[in-house]
Amino acid sequence: MDSIADMGGVLGYGPATRPTPGEPPFAEPWEGRAFALTLLSMGRISGRNLDAFRYALGRLHPLDYLADGYYGRWLNAAELMLVDSAVLAPDAVNARVRRDRGEDVAEPAFPEPQRPDYAPTAPGSLREVDDPPRLAVGDPVVTADAHPRGPSKLPAYLRRRRGTVTAVRPAHVLPDTHGVFAGENPQHVYTVGFDSRELWGPDAEPFRLHADLFESYLESST
Repeated sequence: MDSIADMGGVLGYGPATRPTPGEPPFAEPWEGRAFALTLLSMGRISGRNLDAFRYALGRLHPLDYLADGYYGRWLNAAELMLVDSAVLAPDAVNARVRRDRGEDVAEPAFPEPQRPDYAPTAPGSLREVDDPPRLAVGDPVVTADAHPRGPSKLPAYLRRRRGTVTAVRPAHVLPDTHGVFAGENPQHVYTVGFDSRELWGPDAEPFRLHADLFESYLESST
């Protein structure tokens, strides 16, 4: 699934900005509350995990993702996870807001909560994999021509591109399946270097981009 969060190299959004030194983590009190509510919603209440949260972020409507700011999208993703888990009925939050404004709106009935019948095999995301890494530092590779319907950590701007393995990283739970409770599927992870002109054409500013990519995203190009 290509999501609004996958914005690498997209024109029209201006340069990336850096945080101001000493800037507080929360500009306004509500942002801290949104942060806490999201963490609480992610695990203790809904049974979701970090990859499911990132998948929820990617499924937000592009206007909501861009208009509500960083912690606004966290709050929207928390609501989506709670709806996914049947902790909240669809549109229940909007109904409550309208009722608070004095509108005569019936609040949707709370559904029966549905926690995923799924549990990770160990804490965190790092895992041991029996098979040795299929690739090594210096190997030329080409990324998959992927068009997934569900979550994927292979950005659109890195698909069908040639690069070189620059490091082999520890094996990691695959977010594509872990985020939808379809198994951990741990894989080796590689840092791959790409020439900017391979990604964005001959007129791109010359630099080298490095990305950590799962083994299933890569094929040897030798």
